[in-house]
This record gives sequence, C-alpha cells and structure tokens, in this order.
Amino acid sequence: MKRSYWEKMADSYSDEIFDVLQNDKKALIRSAIKKYASKKKTVADIGCAIGKWLPVLSPSFEKVYAIDISKKNLEIARQLYPQYKNVEYIRADMSGNKTRIPKCDVGICINAILTPSLKDRMSFLKSLSYYIKKGGHIIITVPSMESYILTHVVQYQWKIDRQFFPSKIPAKEAVRKWNNLKQGNADIDDVPHKHFLEEELDLLLTKEGFIIERIEKIEYSWDTEFHNPPKWLKKPGPWDWMVVAKRK
Repeated sequence: MKRSYWEKMADSYSDEIFDVLQNDKKALIRSAIKKYASKKKTVADIGCAIGKWLPVLSPSFEKVYAIDISKKNLEIARQLYPQYKNVEYIRADMSGNKTRIPKCDVGICINAILTPSLKDRMSFLKSLSYYIKKGGHIIITVPSMESYILTHVVQYQWKIDRQFFPSKIPAKEAVRKWNNLKQGNADIDDVPHKHFLEEELDLLLTKEGFIIERIEKIEYSWDTEFHNPPKWLKKPGPWDWMVVAKRK
C-alpha cells in the first residue's frame, strides 16, 4: 500500500486493522522473539504502525528501531509508549530506493508486506535482506493464501454469511478479482492485499539470502472471518503464516 493509505488509516488503526498480537493465542510470535532476544542486540520493528509490539520488544533488546511508512502512525506510537526510552522512531518506506535504516540483529515484520505491487514487494524483501546483519534473524507474519481459499470454500459449501459473500458479481469486477488472485492479491474490505503460499515464502526468502528455520501457522478462530460462524465449525481454522529465517 502507498503511504497515503496508511496515513489515512492511522487514527482508526486499532479499530480497522486486525490485531495479530491479541489473536496469537498460542503466543508463537512472542515465543520466537524471546528465542532471539538479548540486551546486547538491536531489533527493527518493520511496519510497526502504532507500536503494539513495542511493549514486547523494548524490555528484551538493547535498542529498538520502530519503522513505519506513516508519519502519523509513528506519532501515535510515541504518544502511547513514552516510557520506552530505548526506542527510536524512523519513518521509512521499505519499498523505496532511498530507504535508510540501521542494520539490526533481529527484524520483526508483522503483516507489513501487504502491497499488491510485485515491484514494491521485491524491493521490500531486498531491503529486509540488506538491513538484517549476517547471522541475524527475521520473524515475519503474512496473510495466508491457503487460508483465504479455505475460508471461501467453507463459506460457499455451508452458505455462511451469505449477505457478505455474494454468489454473483459483475463481470468487470470478477475479471479484476481474478487478475489479482493470479498474483496472490485478495481483497480485504475491497482493498487488494498480498496473500502468500507457504512454498512461495520459501522461494522468496531463500532467493534473498535467508535460510528458512521454520514456517508455522498463527491460527485464529472462525469469528475473525465470519460474522456468524456455525457452532460446529472449529478446526481447522483460518491462519496467517509465520516465518523465522536466518540471514546467510
């Protein structure tokens, strides 16, 4: 997404944007962060938005770089967490050619690689590779394309929330959606967001000089996808992918 999208979203971020921290019921992301945390290490929260992960990161690292494309997001984060004195706020576009941030031992990137632009995504991944020190680690979460497909298969088969999932759409809109899906871009609230396949993540990160150490599902309940999920609908549930990878 462009900077203007996130600047517009900043004031309503808590209401509009899915909260991965609160919905990671098994605390898999926090556990991964803890594994690589050290008071001798620096960490970059890339796409930090309004800083929800700062209470997890600040007590565990020597220095935290809170990085976001939105100036307004960073201002809100400063106001929310003035107690964390080891946090430095940096406005930067990881997809831009003039990105300048400090190299870090650890990077976390929680549902920040969402742009539907292939060019911007590749630039973002190259920046990740450049700004994580050799031997350092990244912890990434991204929307799962497999989960998106499962949600729509389940919805169609059992006619869940039919008013929110129209069975017919205009031909022009159907072509737009199909062309987006071929690139892994699926609509969230009518805005295309990149969704990733597990094998795609492996290919992309390996190509950028990372060694995949683990890929796991961050599982959620079905009420994150449906307004009225049936009571019998339990497992498997929807999920995001979490990737832990080491910089070569």
